[in-house]
Amino acid sequence: MARKRPSGPNSPVVSAKVKADSREYVADAMDAAAAAAVENSSALIPFFEQLFQMEAATATGAKSLHVLQYGDSHTASDDWANQLRQMFQQRFGNGGAGFSLAGRPFSSYRRFDVKGGQSPRWETEGLLTKGEDGYYGLGGTSIVTRRPGEIAYLDDEGERAELNYLKQPGGGSFRIFVDGAEVATVDTNGDLGPGYWTLNVPEGLKRFTVETTSTAPVKLFGWVTERNQGLTWETLGINGASANVSLRWEESMLREHVAKRNPALIVFAYGTNEAGQRDWTPESYRAMFREVLSRYRAMAPTASFLVVGPPDRALRTRKGLLPVPKLDMVTEAQRDVALELGAAFWDLRERMGGTGAMKRWVYAGFAQGDFTHLTGPGYRLVGETLYRDLIAHYEEFRRIRQKVFSDGNGGNDAAKQDQ
Repeated sequence: MARKRPSGPNSPVVSAKVKADSREYVADAMDAAAAAAVENSSALIPFFEQLFQMEAATATGAKSLHVLQYGDSHTASDDWANQLRQMFQQRFGNGGAGFSLAGRPFSSYRRFDVKGGQSPRWETEGLLTKGEDGYYGLGGTSIVTRRPGEIAYLDDEGERAELNYLKQPGGGSFRIFVDGAEVATVDTNGDLGPGYWTLNVPEGLKRFTVETTSTAPVKLFGWVTERNQGLTWETLGINGASANVSLRWEESMLREHVAKRNPALIVFAYGTNEAGQRDWTPESYRAMFREVLSRYRAMAPTASFLVVGPPDRALRTRKGLLPVPKLDMVTEAQRDVALELGAAFWDLRERMGGTGAMKRWVYAGFAQGDFTHLTGPGYRLVGETLYRDLIAHYEEFRRIRQKVFSDGNGGNDAAKQDQ
């Protein structure tokens, strides 16, 4: 069962007509032509080719495909990411959950496709301020304990399970159980670096449990549960995060974790928090965003990249609703850097209806009374719309690809048969 989202400011009470008109406004905005919605869509061709190969089921190396979505609270809610996950998996195959964080590192952490938890004496490192060593794993968050008998668990299904942890001098040990039966003891003592425990398992829902056995430190990053074929959409959001949060993560270890997931697509969805911060200038924000995107490009040179601009946002004041002053600056900086570095760009605020759209989304029941966050239905609508927009570009890619091969320019048999 999904955990209940903490309540924010009350939404304004509006008449039935205002609500209906606002719903029509939102529907019209999100139903606009999808074909032009993703800017620089050619940057997604490597991702589209892998989708095509999965759909055609011909490429020997295309058994699974991974998407990593980094972002702030909009991503951390997992609402719109889960909508994308479900829709992509329905068409291209369910590869499982992929990577999910260990335990429950912050109170609002959730994934709709897995269930996890932990005993009370783990401490969280990473996030925005906690921890100093930068060893936080793929998602920028880890849980740590020095107590024996502490547990962390995950309920999920798949054909392969993996636990990511930190190997370190003087590291402690833990036992691993599957449905209550002990299957391994892992010693984390060793040279500093990432550690991995893996196990092939039969399909079916299982509980994977870690139990610490000593007073030496144990640090866990997350689980990987997946099937041998299909797509995973892996949510890596942190509440309150800005795009530069990953610059606090130790680069060599992050590089290894990213390389091990071998993503076909990396999505960046930041900007809401930066727009409310006074220190950013157009020049400093561009420089920061360029550094972040370039860093991941070097870590995942074969991946496609999609930058999702921040949603519309409004400030409640005594004078009424006012636009957030730096939202234009952040959005344009992200667009400029994305196009400069060969990433696709999706302007979420423009897709919502442009500046000032948030008021109509709140009135329609698709956004919360803080005029910043969406409701569950609103986030799901965002996910559905982005899926439609991406698939519109994918279908155009398929059409062109098939025409090229049908004109006698070569290609494999499956491509010809799929015409």
